[in-house]
Amino acid sequence: MSSESRLPEPHPRRWQILSAIAIGTLMGPVDGSVVNIALPVITQRFGTTLAMAEWIAMAYLLVISSVLLTWGRLGDMYGHRRIYLGGFAVFTLGSLLCGAAGGIGWLVAFRVVQALGAGMMLASGPAIITEVFAPTERGRALGLNAVAVAVGLSIGPVLGGFLVEHLGWRSIFYINLPIGLVGIAWAYRVLPPPTAVRPAAFDVPGALTLFGALFSLLLALSQGEIWGWRAPATLALAALGVVGLLVFVAVERRAAAPMVDLSLFDNRVFVLANASALTNFMAQFSVTFLMPFFLQFALGMPPDRAGTVMLGLPAAMMVVAPLAGYLSDRFGSRWPAVTGMTILAAGIVSMSQLDAGASGSGIFWRLAVLGLGAGLFQTPNNSAIMGSVPRDRLGIAGGMLASMRNIGMVLGIGVSGAVFMATAGGRPELAAADLDLFLSGMHAAMSTGAAFALLGAVAAWAARTSSSGPGRRAWRERAAPAQQ
Repeated sequence: MSSESRLPEPHPRRWQILSAIAIGTLMGPVDGSVVNIALPVITQRFGTTLAMAEWIAMAYLLVISSVLLTWGRLGDMYGHRRIYLGGFAVFTLGSLLCGAAGGIGWLVAFRVVQALGAGMMLASGPAIITEVFAPTERGRALGLNAVAVAVGLSIGPVLGGFLVEHLGWRSIFYINLPIGLVGIAWAYRVLPPPTAVRPAAFDVPGALTLFGALFSLLLALSQGEIWGWRAPATLALAALGVVGLLVFVAVERRAAAPMVDLSLFDNRVFVLANASALTNFMAQFSVTFLMPFFLQFALGMPPDRAGTVMLGLPAAMMVVAPLAGYLSDRFGSRWPAVTGMTILAAGIVSMSQLDAGASGSGIFWRLAVLGLGAGLFQTPNNSAIMGSVPRDRLGIAGGMLASMRNIGMVLGIGVSGAVFMATAGGRPELAAADLDLFLSGMHAAMSTGAAFALLGAVAAWAARTSSSGPGRRAWRERAAPAQQ
């Protein structure tokens, strides 16, 4: 019997299910971007410092990155429908609490509640999509879900600016309430019940160890530029994170029901496709971190025009992602993924050549090239990751995929910031006073980003070069139609 004949039939309501997942997927990037644009106003309203206000964004990112694998495992054990619906409810409740927060400390705490809910949705969404779509349609489905991310990134700054200007900062959280209630009702109606719930003893030591390790490591990476990369706090947290990961592996090897099945890392496709995803986001965020400084400080653009120019990247992704999914369904994931990463690298190289005479249109089309490459890469690569694992490990695969995205964002910002500081001798907002110095640092940081993209292209190619080995055979058995 062929591997294709053993594959489950697609769910008859799969497109309705995809729409329910897309609503939750949309809310995450919208929420992140609208909050960032409101930070100056929140700082003023609460009479706090910018450093404290930054924790409104930082707490969300750190917590969501640290719990994704835990939620993925719980979804595999108790059903992804339960985790997804629970996450939608927690996220909506967190939004209500954020809007009603009476102080900066409470707002940071309630952002943690939001992050817990968002993590539940992000870990379960790709797993549900993979469960209900046949491999011959999986790429298109994941591509359309990626459109929701791009739309969220595109409309977030515009929506946030409008809400803050006309309705106040609390409205950026209250806007989630009607969307959340509608989304929960629709998801409850259309999401399928779990096909095989496998309750088991949850690996509490593994979950706690992993959370502590990731939280420490990501905090060090995200704050290293501010505290100093050689500061005792940075070094201590980084060391704690690395040691914590080693302890986690030791705990998992001895656990009767480990949170993360370490045998997944024998799967060449799973490992290298996740590595490609990590470098993809590192490359992207080496650009998107520095571009607002370049546009506003170096070129003197007002924030609204700078935001419009920055739309080039997500707008191109929104157009390309569904096409990339179709291509991966038809021809396999290797060529779209490798081509996309190569285009991304070329786009970043072109960005690294910008100078003080750059025009808004010139920057826009360069960012659109980045979006073309990222959109062409991400959907096929995501499909390869989700198709490379057994069905009872889809939650872990979805959690790992989302973790690579968030960790890549943090690493991209941290590494590009470090390269910039080493070259320009100061943080971007300070170095902008000397344009030549700023451009020197920006060019070095973006060249580093291009190198990340090329590494990702190599990893995407290498994921398909082996014709033997247990990981490759398992991937062929479970996802033959997606294989080139």
